[in-house]
Amino acid sequence: MSNTAIEPGDFRNVLGKYPTGVTLVSSKDDQGPFAMVIGSFGSVSLDPPLVQFMPAKESGTWSRIKKTGRYCVNVLGEHQLDLSNSFFNKEKDPFEAIQWSESTLGSPIIEGCVAWIDCSIGDVHEAGDHYIVIGEVHGIGVTENDDGPLLFLGGSYGSFNKDIGGN
Repeated sequence: MSNTAIEPGDFRNVLGKYPTGVTLVSSKDDQGPFAMVIGSFGSVSLDPPLVQFMPAKESGTWSRIKKTGRYCVNVLGEHQLDLSNSFFNKEKDPFEAIQWSESTLGSPIIEGCVAWIDCSIGDVHEAGDHYIVIGEVHGIGVTENDDGPLLFLGGSYGSFNKDIGGN
């Protein structure tokens, strides 16, 4: 990889022009359920079904997820901003205030999320100060509500509320 002189603040500003969906990557171990908010999530392959997310290398939550070998990606809805923010508060356990059920693999599926993807950890690749985690998909689901996804763009949260057409 090339070593360029791009300032981190400039890099963040430019990439902040591209919207990302807000997900909650959850798992459960002998200490109970836990999760991390992730915007760097996407699909990788249809056959076999694979997804990816990119946790920071220094993330303690990622270390716990890695030890379990499994996780569930919960795609948050536009109504779940407060829930997302609750996972940044280290003084309270957000799982005490939310409803969830257990996936087939044993990870939390958050009630009211737009969609969920139940995964086992496949490959993990180093990429700068993050990892690229490839998930092997074992189960999927969507909720039966009309909410759109919660989005993050340019340092702010929002929602997709206008269909401009297309195929």
